Parts: sequence; structure tokens; C-alpha cells
Amino acid sequence: MGECKRCMGSGVVVEDEKTCPECHGSGRVKSVNLTSLREEDLAEIIAGDATCRSCGGKGKIVIKKKCEVCDGTGLLMECRICGGISTSEICESCREKPIVWKLRPACDISDLEAEKTYEGVVGDVVNFGAFVQLNSSVKGLLHSSKLKQSLKSGDKIFVKVCKIQPNGNIELAPVSVSDHRLIEVKKKLPRRRTDEISDFVGKQVMVSGEVIQVKQTGGPTIFTISDEFGMVHSAAFERAGERAYPEIESEMIVEVIGEVNLRNGEIQIEVMEINQLHGSSAREIKKEIDASIRRRAEPVNQEFLVKSQILEKLRPAMLKVAEEIKYAVLTSRPIIIRHHADADGITSAVAIERAILPLIREVGGNDAEYHFFKRSPSKAPFYEIQDITKDLTFALEDAARFGQKLPLILLMDNGSTEEDVPALLQAEAYGLDVIVVDHHHPDEVVDQYLLAHVNPAHAGGDFGITTGMLGFEIARMIRPEVGEEILHFPAISAVGDRSEAPEADAYIELVAERYTREELTEIALALDYESYWQRFSDGRGIINDILNLGNPNRHRRIIEILSKQARTAIEEQLRATLPNVRSITLPNGVLLNVIDVEKYAHKFTFPPPGKTSGEIHDHYCKEHEGRPIVTIGYGPDFAVIRSKGVLLNIPEMVRELRDEIVGAGVTGGGHLVVGSIKFVEGKRRDVLERLAEKIGAART
Repeated sequence: MGECKRCMGSGVVVEDEKTCPECHGSGRVKSVNLTSLREEDLAEIIAGDATCRSCGGKGKIVIKKKCEVCDGTGLLMECRICGGISTSEICESCREKPIVWKLRPACDISDLEAEKTYEGVVGDVVNFGAFVQLNSSVKGLLHSSKLKQSLKSGDKIFVKVCKIQPNGNIELAPVSVSDHRLIEVKKKLPRRRTDEISDFVGKQVMVSGEVIQVKQTGGPTIFTISDEFGMVHSAAFERAGERAYPEIESEMIVEVIGEVNLRNGEIQIEVMEINQLHGSSAREIKKEIDASIRRRAEPVNQEFLVKSQILEKLRPAMLKVAEEIKYAVLTSRPIIIRHHADADGITSAVAIERAILPLIREVGGNDAEYHFFKRSPSKAPFYEIQDITKDLTFALEDAARFGQKLPLILLMDNGSTEEDVPALLQAEAYGLDVIVVDHHHPDEVVDQYLLAHVNPAHAGGDFGITTGMLGFEIARMIRPEVGEEILHFPAISAVGDRSEAPEADAYIELVAERYTREELTEIALALDYESYWQRFSDGRGIINDILNLGNPNRHRRIIEILSKQARTAIEEQLRATLPNVRSITLPNGVLLNVIDVEKYAHKFTFPPPGKTSGEIHDHYCKEHEGRPIVTIGYGPDFAVIRSKGVLLNIPEMVRELRDEIVGAGVTGGGHLVVGSIKFVEGKRRDVLERLAEKIGAART
């Protein structure tokens, strides 16, 4: 039903207009009847500017008549038969032909009306007549005395309902119908909220909402329906393992009628019929669902646990990220978290994981986290092509097998540089929404591909505000009670990323009674060590133990083991590499240390080249405390840069090298003073020499 466009819902249309007989078209009062003069009109009369009451000052009288299109109601609806515009459920043209009614599957005897003609199918044929199925649950008797021809089971037939007996018996008579209109009889039930149908176990209900998942089991097809108030699983059965209602797909707005039952302790609707809704009714339901979920997805705007101007400036962007993540959970949209495989990336991602997993289980059931959430590490500090390829492959397979929506991708401690663009382009091609929470120096080019982006550089900050800090505060916005459990995460990320920002000291101080700085460093080292051996697995169980999210005794034991193994590996690597480091003092006083980690470091073991370069750098910083130092660990086609006390801008240096050295294929980035560069092997010497020149010209 909608508003009549002819009369714009008023029920009347303008037929004509004539000159006002009172003011003769002037719109002003020409004469005054003092007996009817109102006090409030006196000032206008004195000023000679009184408005004519008859025409309202327009000088014309409008003549209106009842709108013929909507018959004065102001409303129109679609004809149930032809779909045309009508003032009633059946338009006049469709009424000209005989109407035959057909019961939908959910209808019962209460939906029958005597003297109406129905379409049915002959069932059992017996001596005294034939039983006619009007749908799967309603049948009547066609007595042999009324039959003029023989019938066989399966014949389609038109019958009139002669009488409905108090005991439920239905007397039918055959009807001969040629040209007719067929109208389906819809079961009339009030729309029930998904959060109230547990009160109707064993009864028939109607719910309407959005299909968020279609899952084919060995038995029934399970449709998960979400409305403004929650979600419910609906089971439809054709034959074992066969897809029921193949025309119903994910993200459709549908109406489900069925009986409410308990299955394995959970509420489920045994489907009698599912119908897709169209037009204004579907749009209205979709609008209501979205508005309701948006209200429920509103994040908690609370105080940060540390004082920080940078964080305060980032608050609006962080709130948006929290809302979009929560909205995805409440709409049962899968979430993929991609994070850099180091202590900072892991703590930031696990913080969000711990915040949303209880919500995912609350919305979708105990096993929902295995269908709607995935966390995967990325070896590179950017979203690689192999990462998006894997994510797309799994997402498309899940969409095809389970009818799931395509996922929301959350990139943490990566995703904000030009190197991410190729993967982001693929995500955009498939309509995937991507959110970035990162502290690497951002490139503006990525923002056009993102749903939201949080980066301290946008608020005048730098990499000192770690992604672990950002992820922790966003997790608290999503589910405040998670804060106590993950309170130590920002401190771990701070020591793991060697942050010297005031916020780092503040977060470390927050947990000083529970963890010393040395203990936080051991946890960060254990995370780096374990993530190296985990490769592309999230390692949830072991990672949770390292982060002290389970058994405290096991936490202490695994930290002791892993940190000892990591330090042994680092010491062995330093014994091999330090004698092969070449050091030189540059014109600006910077001590430059360089080493070919491909030739003079153990390969395919911990620490990898980036970590090895960092450990070498730390060694020289301790040995030459207070002196500006830059360390470069390079291989055939890459270089890793670590610096202290030197004002570098590595992303800018990468862009300059790309333009200055033709054919080198220079790419890379990172933080301003810590980063990596890639190039073609044949141009390694040119790139490294030019890089050293730029470092030698930098301010200290």
C-alpha cells in the first residue's frame, strides 16, 4: 500500500478555481463587518492591510473534488492478481474473470471460506468419492453423488467449499472453470519478533526479516533470519540433503511461517513456507532492521585509560571503527582480521577478538565463531596479494556453500601504505569493506578504498602510539567489560615496538603491579618467537597462553620456555653476524652499520632478517649510547632500516629513490625512522649507495 500519486495522499484534486467574491481577486478586505471583527485583526484594518479570510489572501477560490484514482482515500495498493494499481486488493478488471483461490502451504482449515472456489489435487479415490488436497494439511471430500466424471489420484481439480462441519470435515463440489484468475490465500498471522518467539513453542508464527545465512545440511536447509530484535534459525525440508527453496538467497527480505520448536536446546522454526518480500514492504522492514541494529551497534564513548591528545583527536574515527565492527557482528557478517605477525599486531588483533567473540556467540550460537570470525597473521607489514587471495578464496567458498555474506576485513598494524593498494583494489572489485587500524606512516591514496581508517599520523602523532594501544581502546568501545582482561596488551605492544611515547609509559604504569617491564618484554619476545613458527596460523590457544588469557601457571611456564629459546637463537645469530657488520661514520656524524643478512646470518630460522637487523641495531645503540645510529640489514633485493637519533622520513626516501634510480623498481615504506625497501637485485648497489647518501644528509 502506498500514497496516491494523483492527489499526493490528500484524497482530493483541484478541479477549477474562481475569483474570490469577497475581495474580488485583491486578497485584501474591502469592507469591514464590525460585528464580526476580531481584536487581533484591528491593527491590520487600521493599516489597511487586512487579509481576506475567504481566499487567504490569494484572490482565488480553489474548487476541489474527490480523487477518482484512489476514490478519495489518498491510498493505493497493488492488485493481488495482476500487480496493477488499485483501490482494493483486486482491481476491477481482474474481478471480471472468475476467481479461483489456492491455499498456501501454511494455511489451515480456518483460512477456508464457504462458497469460494479453490484449486486442489485429487488424493485418494474411494467408493464413496474422492478426497481432494487443498494443500498438504487441508483436504475435503468430493462425494460420488456430485461427480460426473471419473477421477484419478494426482489430477488437478477446481472445487467449491459447500460446507465446513464443526468436526472439521469439508464438503466439496466440482466446479467447471475455464478462463479464471488464480489468487493465493496467505496465512494471516501477526508478525512476531525473533526475541519473543520462545513464548510460542508448539505454535505457528510468522517472522519477517533478512536472510543472513543459508546452510545446507545432510537433512534440512537452515535459513538464518535476522530482524530488528535478533535472529532465528528456520529449518526447511524437501528431501535429505536437498536444497529447499532454492530461490531464497542470502540478503533477501523474506517472510517465514512455521511452527516454533526446541532443537538441541535452541529455538528453531520448522518452516511451512518462505516467501520473498518485494517493494515498499521489503524496504520498510530493511529500514527498520538497519535502524534498530545501528542503535544496538552504537559504541560506548568512554574515557581513555591514559591521557593523550592524540587519542582524543582520534576518538571520532575510533568510534566509527567500533560501530562498524559491532554492526557487522549484529548482522552476522563474517569478520576477517589481518594483522602484522609481531607483538604489536598480535595484541591489537587479539584485543578486538576478545571483545567480539562473546557477541558473535550471543548472536549466532555457540559455534558461530567458527563461521563468522577468522584471524590471520601477515608476515609483511602490509596487505599482500597472497593475503587477499586467500581471504577472497575462503570468503567466496563460504558464500557459495553456506550462503554467507562477504566479510568485513579489518587490517591491524598494516594496511595504510601505498604497498597495500593492489590488494585493496581486489577487495574493492568484490565489494568487500576494509577497515584499517595502523600506526605506519600512511599514504593518502589508500583512503579511497577504506570504510574507516585510524592512524595517529592523522592526528599529528607518530608510530609511538602503537596499534596495540589503538586496538585496546577500540575493544573497550565495543565491549567495555573486556578491558580488565586485556589491560596489559597496550604495555606489551609498547615494549615490543620500542615505543618512547608518553602514552607507552602511561600504559606500562597501569599494569605495574601485575607485570614488570622485564616481564612485558619477555611476553613480547615470546609472541615474536611463536608467531615466526606459527607461520600463517593464528595459533589462538598458544597465543592466549602467552598473553595470560587462561591458566596463569601455564602462562608463566610457556613464557619461560619460549623467551629462553628466543634469546638463545638471538645470541647465536649475533655471534654469527656481528663480526661481519661494516661500520662507517657519515658526514653528519651518524654511525652507519651495514650487513648482508643473506650471506652472514642464519636463514630459515628465528630471528628473521628484520628482527636480526633490529637486534644488531640494539647492540650498537647500547655500545654507543647517545650517538645517532642507523643500521641497514640487506639481502639480494631488500633492505631493512633501523635508526635512532636521526630525523629520517623513510616513506619519502622510498619515493625519491623510485624516481632517481630508473629501473630499480623501488618500493617499501614503514614508519618515519624504521622501515624496509624492496628493489630489483641488479640495482642493489645503486640503491644502497644512494640510500647511504640520503642518511648522511639527514639531520640528527
